[in-house]
Amino acid sequence: MAQPKVNVPPMKDLTIDNITENTILTNSQCPDQRLTYLMERLVTHLHDFARETRLSTKEWMAALDFLVGVGQISSDVRHEFILLSDILGLSLLIDAINHPKPPSSTEGSVLGPFHTHDPPSIANGETISSDPAGEPLLVLCTVKDRDGNPIEDVKIDIWETDSSGHYDVQYAESKGADGRCVMRSDKDGKFWFKAIVPVPYPIPGDGPVGKLLGMLGRHNWRPAHLHFMFAKQGWDHLVTALYVKGDPYETSDAVFGVKESLIVEFGTVTGEEREMYGVNEGCKVLRHAFVLVGEEETDSLRDRNAREALEKLGRRVRLVEGLPVPDVD
Repeated sequence: MAQPKVNVPPMKDLTIDNITENTILTNSQCPDQRLTYLMERLVTHLHDFARETRLSTKEWMAALDFLVGVGQISSDVRHEFILLSDILGLSLLIDAINHPKPPSSTEGSVLGPFHTHDPPSIANGETISSDPAGEPLLVLCTVKDRDGNPIEDVKIDIWETDSSGHYDVQYAESKGADGRCVMRSDKDGKFWFKAIVPVPYPIPGDGPVGKLLGMLGRHNWRPAHLHFMFAKQGWDHLVTALYVKGDPYETSDAVFGVKESLIVEFGTVTGEEREMYGVNEGCKVLRHAFVLVGEEETDSLRDRNAREALEKLGRRVRLVEGLPVPDVD
């Protein structure tokens, strides 16, 4: 077989002290500046972690077996790696870095492992849950910009659990999508639907992530919430959720998703709303105004935040398509 021609810097006598610089040097042959930078920082932090903790062979193998287990239990409807990212606080961190929110706009939250890409499309006023045990909830929302102008034809993904705290995809004998949908905002930026009052629920505890939480002495519960995801060209993509005020897990969410601005209280429908939306007397109602940010404004804010953060870290970088790469002469 013909040997590939690659320009690899010579390496020999590798030690604890020089393995990092040699690994980085070898990876630096990559023509992709961003990938080179990512690998340089990854190798630096991984090697420093091993040195600082004096990582044992037993611990290293346990970590590798853990990651294998995370992959083995993952499926199209259960993404254990997202769950792992969530419980480590990484998901929320990455969202905050990539989708910074200026004042008066709706903050983001975690996507979670149970979002699907094939929910049914429904019209305003329809019901997303078929759970007869769920407490009825009327949801009345608007989507506007920061100046209060309505945004029409925004695609909105919505999903929630049933009254027992399970998503539809968690059932082995699922009969199709339930508790989820896709909607579009109307010309006034409004969308409304009928759901059930969300309940707190545990994230899956039967996999590697759940076992890790147990080892850490952490619970695996999430406060009651409704998921929302907003998408329209020209507007920054928003993944968020609304959390029920007073929930027992409001201040200890297992995946760090709760923010003060996303905590909501339910009211009771008025007589006018009861007639207009066809719900029963005493029905709970959620009224909320979502505020989106233009892509250009978000991109500008993200770039500014990146430069300031990296300057504080003493990193000499420049931005290429909004992402930092080494700034070398």
